[in-house]
Amino acid sequence: MQEKEGLVRIDGKKTAATIKDEIAAEVVLLKKNNKKTPHLAAILVGNDGASQTYVGAKVKACEKVGFGSTLVRLEETVSEEELLNEVEKINDNPDIDGLIVQLPLPDHISVEKVTAKIKPEKDVDGFTPANVGRMTLGWPAYIAATPYGIVELLKRYEIETSGKHCVVIGRSHIVGSPMSILMARNAYPGNCTVTITHSRTQNLKDIARSADILIVAIGREGFVTGDMVKEGAVVIDVGIHRIPDASKKTGFRLVGDVNFEEAAAKASAITPVPGGVGPMTIASLLYNTLLAAKGEVYQ
Repeated sequence: MQEKEGLVRIDGKKTAATIKDEIAAEVVLLKKNNKKTPHLAAILVGNDGASQTYVGAKVKACEKVGFGSTLVRLEETVSEEELLNEVEKINDNPDIDGLIVQLPLPDHISVEKVTAKIKPEKDVDGFTPANVGRMTLGWPAYIAATPYGIVELLKRYEIETSGKHCVVIGRSHIVGSPMSILMARNAYPGNCTVTITHSRTQNLKDIARSADILIVAIGREGFVTGDMVKEGAVVIDVGIHRIPDASKKTGFRLVGDVNFEEAAAKASAITPVPGGVGPMTIASLLYNTLLAAKGEVYQ
């Protein structure tokens, strides 16, 4: 299928690099004025390969923009109490501005307890009840990195959102649910009429096809096909899946929740996978950490 003429590829890789450059420039000014250097801490439990890769990328990104970083590694067998104590130590450390606990955690540890233990002022992942509540009320808050990254892409690509019908496919607490709130708020990007859909939604295809802005975070490879996309819609693909591919050096290729070729034939703008939403997540995390260091959210 041919891509639609004039299709805008929303380049998250390029946008994330620009944001990191902006953050790095601000860090230089903070240091020049003898202000606090932002510092991000990450806690990694166990030896999950994907988690180690993600945390490694976050530490590297901190170095690149001039942040301080701390990585706390704990064994898979660590007790819940020991992990909560580590969180408390970082909560009490005035040198550290942001804290992330890399998910998933082992089954014997309660994600809810650990998340709730993180001080809201240091919750740069935007997962604590305090930050989710503040975001819902439209108060200043740390917004979860992926939703924040999507909002930033829409803003920087000057995509009109006011009065548009936004359909979100997926209702997770990390992406789908916060996206629906952000797209409905009285702000830009926002002011959409939002429909949130999920695995139990009836007539999902028809609802998706009515979207001016379609945000897909359902975690199923190629779920959205061309016949689910309205002519001229903006398509944001949050999914990422590894598909075996012998023609690639790595032995795999990355695809999203959207069939890119089919959707690109109908859309006016679309995020590719890879290089779309993914790179924005770390950039957003760094931005939240900068805000935390400056004390601009919880004043």
